[in-house]
Amino acid sequence: MVRIVVLDGYTLNPGDLSWEGLCALGECTVYDRTGAAETLERARGAEIVLTNKTVLSAGIIERLERLRYIGVLATGYNVVDVEAAARRGIAVTNVPAYSTYSVAQMTFAHLLNITQRVGDHSRGVREGKWVRSPDFCYWEYPLVELAGLTMGIVGLGRIGRTVAGIALALGMTVTACRGRRDGCAPEGCELVELDEVFRRADVLSLHCPLTADTERLVDERKLSLMKRTAIILNMGRGGLVDERALADALNSGRIAAAGIDVLSEEPPGADNPLLEAANCFVTPHIAWASRAARQRLLDGAVGNVRGFLGGGPQNVVNGVCA
Repeated sequence: MVRIVVLDGYTLNPGDLSWEGLCALGECTVYDRTGAAETLERARGAEIVLTNKTVLSAGIIERLERLRYIGVLATGYNVVDVEAAARRGIAVTNVPAYSTYSVAQMTFAHLLNITQRVGDHSRGVREGKWVRSPDFCYWEYPLVELAGLTMGIVGLGRIGRTVAGIALALGMTVTACRGRRDGCAPEGCELVELDEVFRRADVLSLHCPLTADTERLVDERKLSLMKRTAIILNMGRGGLVDERALADALNSGRIAAAGIDVLSEEPPGADNPLLEAANCFVTPHIAWASRAARQRLLDGAVGNVRGFLGGGPQNVVNGVCA
């Protein structure tokens, strides 16, 4: 029976899902978390290894003699040295598109939080501010209507296109900059150059992959192009943003607000400048983590393993198909 090891299964399945589908495919061992010093020993002897954030470097891959397949429990696969795996004839797969709706939903959760401040107003009511109000209503923060504002989107993959559709439904104007591998722009979305997206955006939403070209895409120069009333949303990758430059822009009032679900280091250091920046709302990389999205991810991972074992590998990212 094939031996399967999951190195870090907790964030995918903290107990509300079932590993039964994977266990039906072989002798399966699931670890909640695996430290760097434990990786080699835990993966040793396995033909199939699944990882989310546990790094599988060339040095580790080369020492796992029985390894035939690596399944990444995510869409991004930078934690695996895919070239080293290819040299060994080891297939590497990922799970695309499982979190599209959840990430789009979190994008607007951040945007609506910034423009409506529902939590802050609800907290004020609980504290008795409405009871003491001389008027039938009150508000402590500006309430911003989205209709008529411009949503600028960087990256028109599945998530970016879904965000564009929601923005259009809310009456927003949508401009976007499309990457080489992105899909077609939705009807009603205007494609412009990257700098123009920054200039026009009342709301800038990042949905592009982190590459050498997009690292620190949001930097001091790009921020200087933006409206002082602009809102920046990052549900993509922390490395897309120069965090010090964004924090400085927020603290100086150069940018109005930011909604952030990802940081350059996770978990972040206590000195990350965005953690205490003005009008910066940070969530702990949970846009992907609705139960529905995690179930799709688990189903996709199991399907990838089943396909590999059945001779029909799918979602292979390093060209090894046998």
